[in-house]
Amino acid sequence: MKDEDFGMEHNPELINLKDAINQAVELIRGKTKFVPQIGVILGTGLGTLAEGINSETKISYKEIPHFPVSTVESHAGWLIFGELSGKKVVAMQGRFHYYEGYDMKQITFPVRVMKALGAKILVVSNACGGLNPLFKAGDIMVITDHINLLGSNPLFGPNDDSLGPRFPDMYACYDPELISLAEKAALDLGIKLQKGVYVAVAGPNLETAAEYRFLRNIGADVVGMSTVPEVIVARHQDMEVLGFSLITDMGLPDALKPTNLMEILKTAAKAEPLLKKIMTRVVEEMKV
Repeated sequence: MKDEDFGMEHNPELINLKDAINQAVELIRGKTKFVPQIGVILGTGLGTLAEGINSETKISYKEIPHFPVSTVESHAGWLIFGELSGKKVVAMQGRFHYYEGYDMKQITFPVRVMKALGAKILVVSNACGGLNPLFKAGDIMVITDHINLLGSNPLFGPNDDSLGPRFPDMYACYDPELISLAEKAALDLGIKLQKGVYVAVAGPNLETAAEYRFLRNIGADVVGMSTVPEVIVARHQDMEVLGFSLITDMGLPDALKPTNLMEILKTAAKAEPLLKKIMTRVVEEMKV
């Protein structure tokens, strides 16, 4: 069995997904017996949120069988096991994207591993562009729904019924009770929290003015290049999901301005402490 076979849906020598999960879990269990309750994915510019975790073990993605390695500079590449607000969590400090050349099964493989390790809830975060004119750069949005415009789906190919159903329902994809917890946490902390729909596109370029207008017209409030594949897989395996978007720039077609990665990371770093406070409080209130 070869690593490069994994994730190629039409390869007759495809490594069985469950075997790949078991190989990754075996390596991790050789380093820690920690059983997480919650999985956390930290997006672009949000990796320092991991500093709030009382770490028990850190494992480099490079050590874990079948784990991709992030090619994006702002994604550190560590799987962190520890406690956050009294709950046992496993956190990805850095995620993978379709534009890096990975396929959807590779991108979402860590979510499969989180579930196999014991996590029942997935908390995802990302940096994104704002489309809703009522939002502004630096705002935090709790995700209520998503639109998949990536052009692919992590559930393509043969389905393993022991992992999840062939046609999973995406009803209440983002758990309403967890959204309510986030709203209450933000209110208690005096932090403004937006609500809205996240649309995922392939990237890596930012959108044109015409594309921003189109995305807003189809019902999106923010746009990004991640999150949706991981959420689809989480729901496929019956994990509850809570998602946050940190708005780093605005894509208003009639008032568009040039932007760059440094500005995006600067905005993310400025707003990150607020998101950290919300996430910490929400995790504290979760019933797991």
